[in-house]
Amino acid sequence: MKNRFAATALAAVTLCLPIISQAQTEIQWWHSMTGGLNEWVNDQAKQFNDSQKDYKVVPTFKGNYDESMATATAAFRAGNAPHILQVFEVGTATMMAAKGAIKPVAEVMKESGVAFDPKSYVPAVAGYYTAANGQMLSFPFNSSTTIFYYNKDAFKAAGLDPNKAPSTWPEVVAAAAKLKASGSKCPYTTSWMSWVQLESFSTWHNVLFATQNNGFGGNSARLTFNSPLHLRHFENLANMSKQGLFVYKGRASVSVPSFVSGECAMFTGSSGSYADVSKNAKFAYGLAPLPYYPDVAGAPQNTAIGGASLWVMAGKKPAEYKGVAQFFKYLSSPEVQSASHKRTGYLPITTAAYELTEKSGYYKQFPGTDVAVQQMIRKTTDKSRGIRLGNFVQIRTIIDEETEQIWAGKKEPKQALDDAVRRGNEQLEKFEKANKS
Repeated sequence: MKNRFAATALAAVTLCLPIISQAQTEIQWWHSMTGGLNEWVNDQAKQFNDSQKDYKVVPTFKGNYDESMATATAAFRAGNAPHILQVFEVGTATMMAAKGAIKPVAEVMKESGVAFDPKSYVPAVAGYYTAANGQMLSFPFNSSTTIFYYNKDAFKAAGLDPNKAPSTWPEVVAAAAKLKASGSKCPYTTSWMSWVQLESFSTWHNVLFATQNNGFGGNSARLTFNSPLHLRHFENLANMSKQGLFVYKGRASVSVPSFVSGECAMFTGSSGSYADVSKNAKFAYGLAPLPYYPDVAGAPQNTAIGGASLWVMAGKKPAEYKGVAQFFKYLSSPEVQSASHKRTGYLPITTAAYELTEKSGYYKQFPGTDVAVQQMIRKTTDKSRGIRLGNFVQIRTIIDEETEQIWAGKKEPKQALDDAVRRGNEQLEKFEKANKS
């Protein structure tokens, strides 16, 4: 009798399982995270799914940032776009212009009845994704900024102080020379040429990358990164390259493994690279602020935002938007944010998450992990708020193409920067014409 009851109960449970499964509303989330960050994204979705029974977030890797944007655009036109799309900060102006394709995140939260206070987010992060009318358009997710990494073991071997990172560009050159003399074949390298060496460089030195306050003032912005200061910096990098002190490894984040493996001793790149460095580096390393030129008034100011945000695509059902809102609420909690910040090196996107992390003693336990936050929470100026331009993806490609001519010895820095500005402005003119209101 007992066995018959157990069998009947098991059958009832089995019959119920498909019903529970069918009742879940599925939320498709397209992203561009790889390696350790891919594992982080999958864990975020799993932990949310395990926390409740109404919604199931399904993360899907869709290629790098450029590729996922292109794929999502095609999917939207075909009527099968995802609910959530991760878009890097460079695509922000393009997404803002695609008004029929997106649903502002503030609207999603309000209609779903989920409390949402934009003021709880770190100002420099929230401001970047907020429209002129004060409405937050996308959800800050993996916000990062540019920082300086160095190999303490290599510094020690070269006779440098392993507990003191170069804080200025002249100091970087001097350290690179000593590292080379001690046998390093790659004293210094960088990722994201435009973001690190031009965009962050500009905000860090409180000079404009483009007019109209770097595009925040309107679509008529034009590029200005061929100024005397920018030229001075690229002439400096070109000289370092000729002497073997700077080694160009490739576009985007291609150079990250060169530092993680120990091949390159100094590296400038995303704070988000901390996930790979902390997991895989077999040497002692240090994190430090981005170098600057000490004779430039106003430097250092603050670095530029990077990483990506989550955009909600238009045309979905109200129940699906409620699921999106619940997922964003989950991601915003101080505990989840603080854990993500510690794991990845991305910024804590809310002030509460930063305070929770600080209170836990994490920054004292791991010196340097607060560098990215400290660089971003400073009061920004009109020149340092960030850079938000149309066709920015194409402009970054142009900058890669032109600056690669310098490292290959085919163009002088002035010619390369002038050509990048000219070609980039052509992209801005196209964007302005296509988006006249």
